Amino acid sequence: MKGFDSVTIKDIARLSGYGVSTVSRALNGHPDVSKETKKKINEIVKKYNYVPNANARQLKQNVSKNILIIVKGSFNLFFSTVIEHIQVATDKAGISAIVHYIDEDDNEVKMAHRLCIEQKPIGIIFLAGNINFFKQGFEGIKIPCVLSTTYAKGLEFDNLSSVCVDDVGGAEKAIDHFFDSGHKNIGIISGEFNKANAALLRLDGCKKSFKKHNVKFDSGAYVESKFSISAAYEATKALITKNNDITAIFAMSDIMGMGAIRALMDLGKKVPEDVSVIGFDGIELASYYTPRLTSISQPEKEIAAISLKLLMDMIEKNKPASHVLLEATLQKGDSVKRFK
Repeated sequence: MKGFDSVTIKDIARLSGYGVSTVSRALNGHPDVSKETKKKINEIVKKYNYVPNANARQLKQNVSKNILIIVKGSFNLFFSTVIEHIQVATDKAGISAIVHYIDEDDNEVKMAHRLCIEQKPIGIIFLAGNINFFKQGFEGIKIPCVLSTTYAKGLEFDNLSSVCVDDVGGAEKAIDHFFDSGHKNIGIISGEFNKANAALLRLDGCKKSFKKHNVKFDSGAYVESKFSISAAYEATKALITKNNDITAIFAMSDIMGMGAIRALMDLGKKVPEDVSVIGFDGIELASYYTPRLTSISQPEKEIAAISLKLLMDMIEKNKPASHVLLEATLQKGDSVKRFK
């Protein structure tokens, strides 16, 4: 084993048998990591004198090279994958990436202000964000930042870049696939519009598809939900109660799609025989779910790489803010059946 000064989070992950994102969440006290997992990871950390905190490393090195990753929402498996890719890359570059999770309802910009004072980071990556919070309070943040998975071009801050998929186009592809499969009575489990900019954009994409196929969009055909399995489970039950004739449901995340499938099964409906389901994200777990979930896939490796590159370009090369929009693709599974 290397000397403890050179032990990395990737080493801790290998020794513990857990992924980098799991190790990171354990070290940051995240509630979705079991006590047993935390205990095992902490024992390895203690054995090899690994210093997981950027501030502690700074005391040794007297050099601040830490970036922050502020994650909105606690149970987003897509974000976990993006975080893992970012942390592996930053670790190789000798930069500490410290992850902070906040609730879906919290103000990520206020959190960033506080953390800038406490931890003196050289940059911040926001995973998801409420555009209104940035409009109202981002001006006071002066370090380079990247809004990842949310498009920020219209905000025009010199120190705020962004990268995300085309949420409108992705949702349009989902509804197009339903129409192409013969469905017309389509329901939607959406994010909460006042909290998630992506939810509004994806709803716009749904409406575009309805209009393109000359089908009237029924405002009663969707139910707002948090981006969680349990919330989507309840939202699906509410949706089916309002319209038991629905033959297809578009869920605005894969986790929500899984919650929707469980709710449909508990209501005595088969997926996809009675109701087809499409999710959004393309997380690995969705391809192992039963039935295998059809999803609008986001390129998580590319999003992670671009997020970090945009941030480091601003930090190291003093480049201006830039904005990247990626294409989302339809990832076919077993959860959509042709409706006759």
